Amino acid sequence: MSIQASAAPEAFTQNKNRPSAEFHPTIWGDYFLSHCVQKEHIEKMQQHVEELKEEVKGLVMKYSQKKTLQKLELIDAIQRLGVSYHFEREINEVLEKIYSSYGFHDEEDGDLYAISLWFRLLRQHGYYISCDVFNKFKDGDGKFKASLTVDIPSMLSLYEAAHLRMHGEEILDEVLDFTTTHLQSKLGNMNSDLAGKVTFALNRSIRKNIPRLETRHYISFYLKENSHSETLLKLAQLDFSVLQALHQKEVANLSRWWKNLDFKRKLPYARDRLVELYFWIYAMFLEPQYSLARVLVTKVAVMVSIIDDTVDAHGTYEEIKLFTEAVMRWDISAKDVLPDYMKMIYQEILDIYSQFEEHIDKEGRSYGLAYAKQAFEQKREHCASAVECCMEQHGVEEEEAHKMLHQEIENAWKDINQEFMKPTAVATPVLDCVLNIARVSDVIYEDGDGYTNSHLIKDTITLLLVDPIPIHEHLLP
Repeated sequence: MSIQASAAPEAFTQNKNRPSAEFHPTIWGDYFLSHCVQKEHIEKMQQHVEELKEEVKGLVMKYSQKKTLQKLELIDAIQRLGVSYHFEREINEVLEKIYSSYGFHDEEDGDLYAISLWFRLLRQHGYYISCDVFNKFKDGDGKFKASLTVDIPSMLSLYEAAHLRMHGEEILDEVLDFTTTHLQSKLGNMNSDLAGKVTFALNRSIRKNIPRLETRHYISFYLKENSHSETLLKLAQLDFSVLQALHQKEVANLSRWWKNLDFKRKLPYARDRLVELYFWIYAMFLEPQYSLARVLVTKVAVMVSIIDDTVDAHGTYEEIKLFTEAVMRWDISAKDVLPDYMKMIYQEILDIYSQFEEHIDKEGRSYGLAYAKQAFEQKREHCASAVECCMEQHGVEEEEAHKMLHQEIENAWKDINQEFMKPTAVATPVLDCVLNIARVSDVIYEDGDGYTNSHLIKDTITLLLVDPIPIHEHLLP
């Protein structure tokens, strides 16, 4: 492909007719650069985690002999406490047996709390359970019994189950409206602990929450439950701390890489959102075995963000055209026709993908790089928001456009739930990443553009990547 510039690259950088944008600087300063974790302390906690894992594994096997509800409650706690990745085989074995039996002991069969928990956990793991199981809780008029609203824990369990709904399941649409309305109306009459649980759930259900954020809050809830397991709680707190130290180390390494690039000075028009982009990737897959993937994918995300800002907030049409053609060639010599600031971007993109190639070659999966290279940015002067597009397409006002888009989002969640039912089209870990992308996007854009206006999600990131989790002295190794 022939690439010819109609003017010298230097002339482009002097063009004053550029789109402009003013993004606030990073809110994190050099915090993660200067952050230091005591290695010996983390190693001691890691050793204790390994010991506790064996104890909890024994607990899971012990509970496998108990009643269905007790098994489900333990699995639910393990998952919400963020340690289920240690016990995937054991959990799957227990759930497979529960699904095969497809029922409860007689005394549990009419228990709304138990049925709701059973329904949610099995659907979360891809087992199809008919929503007809909730018909028994309706009265003769086809409405949910008013007596159900007295039992708040059961209503909360039913509310969480409803978020596993799929298309055509009108009863679960009814369930969600019914539980949301009554839980909200009864908040003022609940004790503080229960009100805290309900408020948190109404703001973000388990299905829509980032797993780490769910864990961070659920640990404090679980601690106050009379039936909580000290061993499981101890494991959850220590495991959270160990993983948090790993994640902080990854952000520190990425911060050094970013500072060495000096793009903050060289490309002042671009958003400096390294920590926010790491948070996005971290929310997708947080387990320790994916450490390298988190670092490399974050670097790619940083470059995508820079390209996005270059197209929207700085580059001229001629420059963007040249850059697009250079990326299509994927050759170091292609950068020669680019303006100096774009040469830096192009070179770093090639360097990052070289790192990818080096690591995936070792794993015998070099074919995957081709797909990554095919992923680019559309050429545009302005990116209209989804709301603006909806208003224009349907000729509606902004409020109506918001309602229409909200319904589209709810439909998309139903699509996600449907795709998790076994047999799945792709491996479940891949689907988990897709689910987590939806979750983190929902969190980041809940109150506006939390990526561009990063102060909107500062508290969430601080809670997960900065603030240590309180660990009681008797739980320390």
